[in-house]
Amino acid sequence: MKYYLSWFLSSGLLAAPALAQTTPPAGSSAARPGQPATAVPAAPKALELNTAPRGAGRLTGLVLDAATKKPVEFATVALLPATGATPLDGTVCDEKGRFVLKGLAAGTYRVQISFLGYSTRTESATVTDGTTDLGTVQLSSTAQKLGEVTVTGERDVIETKPDRIVYNAEKDITNSGGTAADVLRKVPLVSVDPDGNVELRGTSNVRVLINNKPSGIVASSVADAMKQIPADQIKSVEVITTPSAKYDAEGTGGIINITLKKNNLQGTNGSVGLAAGTRSSNGNAALNYRKGKVGLTSSASGFAFYSPGKNNLTRSLKDEQGQESLALEQYGRGRTIGGGGFGRLGLDYDPAKYHSLTLAVQGSLFRNSGDNELYNNLILPFSSQFTRDSERKFRTQSYDVSGSYTRTFEQKRREWSVLAQHTRNRNNQDYSLDQYPGKGIGAEAAREYREQSLNLSRNLETTLQTDYVHPFSETATLETGAKAILRRVSSDYTVQTDPTGQGELVRSAARSNNFRYDQDVLAAYGSYGFSLSKKVSSKLGARVEQTLIDGSFRQGQESNVDQSYTSVLPNVSLSYQPGNPKKPGQSLRAAYSTRIQRPQIFYLNPFVNATDSLNISYGNPDLKPELTHSFELNYTTFIKGSVLNLSAYTRRTGNAIENYRFIDSLGVNNQTFRNIGRNATYGMSVFGSVKPVPKWDVSGTLNVYYVSLKSPSQDLRRPGSITNSGMMYSLNVNSGYKFEKGLSLQFFGGLNSRRIQLQGTQAAWTFYSLGLRQNLLKDKADLTLNADNFLRATRNLKSTLDTDQFRQVSNNYIYMRGVRLAFNYRFGKVSTQPQRPKRSIRNDDAKQGEGGGQQGQ
Repeated sequence: MKYYLSWFLSSGLLAAPALAQTTPPAGSSAARPGQPATAVPAAPKALELNTAPRGAGRLTGLVLDAATKKPVEFATVALLPATGATPLDGTVCDEKGRFVLKGLAAGTYRVQISFLGYSTRTESATVTDGTTDLGTVQLSSTAQKLGEVTVTGERDVIETKPDRIVYNAEKDITNSGGTAADVLRKVPLVSVDPDGNVELRGTSNVRVLINNKPSGIVASSVADAMKQIPADQIKSVEVITTPSAKYDAEGTGGIINITLKKNNLQGTNGSVGLAAGTRSSNGNAALNYRKGKVGLTSSASGFAFYSPGKNNLTRSLKDEQGQESLALEQYGRGRTIGGGGFGRLGLDYDPAKYHSLTLAVQGSLFRNSGDNELYNNLILPFSSQFTRDSERKFRTQSYDVSGSYTRTFEQKRREWSVLAQHTRNRNNQDYSLDQYPGKGIGAEAAREYREQSLNLSRNLETTLQTDYVHPFSETATLETGAKAILRRVSSDYTVQTDPTGQGELVRSAARSNNFRYDQDVLAAYGSYGFSLSKKVSSKLGARVEQTLIDGSFRQGQESNVDQSYTSVLPNVSLSYQPGNPKKPGQSLRAAYSTRIQRPQIFYLNPFVNATDSLNISYGNPDLKPELTHSFELNYTTFIKGSVLNLSAYTRRTGNAIENYRFIDSLGVNNQTFRNIGRNATYGMSVFGSVKPVPKWDVSGTLNVYYVSLKSPSQDLRRPGSITNSGMMYSLNVNSGYKFEKGLSLQFFGGLNSRRIQLQGTQAAWTFYSLGLRQNLLKDKADLTLNADNFLRATRNLKSTLDTDQFRQVSNNYIYMRGVRLAFNYRFGKVSTQPQRPKRSIRNDDAKQGEGGGQQGQ
C-alpha cells in the first residue's frame, strides 16, 4: 500500500492537476505493458482505490510532442469528471506514447494529459460500453524566463527578446536546400543584395559570428562565406543592434550571430539531406551521439553553384563648367561556377558537477572560377577599342579550433569561464587575361597584350578570453572579463605582363607587393545590471581596449604602418515593464553605446585588381578605425500571441571608412577606401508577428531611415565638400500555413529601396520565394519544393556614380531565378536531457569586407 500511494503521488493522480508533471520513479514498470510477472503490479490494479463507477468501457489515445511529432514517454493521463477537479482514474503512457484506461462506465469525462516541460492539455471524451479512441493528442513545450518573452508551444519563425530579434531558420521551409545567404535575406532588419553583400539597418559595418564566435570562414568575405554554409544546418539567426560591454567593440550596425544546429538529446541520431536546383545544389549530413556526461556532434556538407551574368557601363567626364562628354563604353558577359564544402566536429564533457569542457573544430573549402569577355570603347582622354578575355580563379580554405572550460557554482547564475580559439584563413585569387584589338576575340585579330596575377593572402587569429559573472542578488549582477586578440595578416602578390602579347611574361616590380599587417587588441570590460524598482532595471558597462598595429608593404619603396591607441567605450541601457515583470505584456528599453571598428584585410590589402584595366580596385593600408555613437529606443508589446516591436535609432560615425572613386590621368576609374567625413543615420523600424488562425502565421519588418554622408573634397582642384543624403527603406514579409497530413506552405518576399552612397546611388531590388513541404515516413523525412524569383530571371543591380569629375552608370544583371527540390531524412532514437549553456568566444571588433570579388582577400 505504501508503494501504491507513492506511485499515485509521483504520477500526479492524487495530486492537483496543475502539479501532475513528474515521471514514474526509476525502475518502475507500472506504465509498461507486457512486463514479466516479477515486475511491479500494473497501475490499473492500484487504481482500485478510486471510487469511479466501473463498466465495460475502454479509452485509448496517443500522446506526441507537437514540434517533433515524437512520442512523449511516461506522460501522465488523468481521468476527470465532466465537472470538478478530483481524478477518477489514470495511467501513464508507454514508450510509444500510447495509453489505455479500462473498466470505465459509459459517460462524459475530461482527460487531462501532462508531463514535465510541456503545457497541460485537457480534452473532452464520451465513453461508451466499447472502445473509445481519443486519437492523437499533441503536447506543446513550454519555456519561461524572467525579462524575456514567454514562449508557449512550438517556437514561432521570429521571436522578439529584450536585446535581440531571433529568426528561427529551422521553422522556415523556404530555406530547405538553400544557403546562409538565402536565410539572411529573411532575417528582420537585415538586407542582402543580389551579390550577397550583407547590411543591417542600412549599414554594411556588421560583424557576423557563427555559434557566438568569429570564424575564419568570414575573415575574407562575408558574401562568399554565406554561400558555404547550408541553410539546413542553421538553427537560428540572432540580430543584436546594441551590444553590451561584454561584446567586442562592434557598434555601427550590430552583430549577426548564426547558430548552427546542435543536438542535445541522449542517444545516437542524425540526418541526411540532398538538394538539386537550377542555380545551386548541395548535400549535407549530421551525426550526433550523447550518453551521460559526453556528447559528440558532427556535420559535413558539399555544394556547387552556377551563375551566368552580363553587364554594361558608360562613363562621361565633366569639364570645369560641369558639361559632360562621353568617355567610355563597356559591354561584358560571362559565367561563374564554383563549389566547396563545410564541416564541423564538437565534443562536450561534464567531468563533475559544476564543471564543463568543450572542444570544437570546423573548416571549409571554397572554389570558384569565371570566364568573362569585356569589350572596351575608350573615347577620352584618347581613343582606343579592345576586348579582354579573362579567366579568374578564387580558392580559399579555413579552419577554427576552439576550447572552453566553464565553472558554475551552487549559487545560481554565478559562473567563471576560460576560452581559447585559433582561426586560419588562406586564399588565392589568380587571374589571367588576353587582350585583342577591336570588338570580338580569337580569329578576328592577333593577341596584343596579356597579363597574369597571383595573389596569396593569409589571416591568422588567436584569442584568449576569461569571463566571470557574479550575482549579488536576484536583481543585481556583475559581469567582468579580459581578452586578447592577436591577428597576423599577410598578402603576397605578383603581376606578370607581356606588352606585345606574343612574348614571355615578365614580373612587374611596380605592381607586385608583399604586405604584412599585425594587429593586437587587449581588452577588459565590466558590466553591472540592477533593478531600480520592480518594473525598472538598468545595465551600465564600459570596455577599455588597447590596440597595437605594426605593418609594412613594398611597392616601389618600403612603407610602414605603425599605430597605437587606447579606446574607452561606455554603454548604458534602461528597461521598463509596466505590467507584471514575470508575465511581461509590454516593455520599453533605451540604450546607448560607443563602438570602434578596425578595418580588416578586405579594406587594407594594397593589391590592385586590374582584371578590368579601366576600372581597378585596391585597399588602403593607412586606414584608421571608425568611432560610432549609437542610440536606440525600443518598445515591444505582446497581445494574445501577437508581437509588435517598434524601434527608433540613430548612429553617428566619425572618421568613417567609405568607398572612394576617382579618375586618373589615363582615364582609369580607381576604387579604394579612405577615412573621410561623417556618416549619420536616423531611422525607425517596425516588426510585427500575428497568427490570424492557429495554422497560419504572418510576420513582417519595415525599416525606414535617413542617411547623411559628408566628406571634405579629395580633389585639390575643386575644394569644398562632398555630400549625399536621402531616405531609404526595406520591407519583408514572411508567412506560413500548415495544412493537414503534414503538408505546409511558406512564402517570403521583400524589397529594398535604392542605396545612397557618398558618390552615388545603387538601384532598388526585390526578391521572393515560395516553398511547399510534405512530411513523409511518419515525419522522419520531408520533401520540399522551392521556387525563388520565378517571375523574372535576372535582377539589375544598377549603380550610378556622380562626382565633380565624372558620371558613371553601370548595369550588372545577376541571375536570380531558381527552382530546387530538397529531401531530408532524420534517424535515431533519442530522449531529452537538459544541457548547460556553453560559453563561447565572440570577436566582433573588426570591420569586414562587403563582397566577394574585391582584391582577393
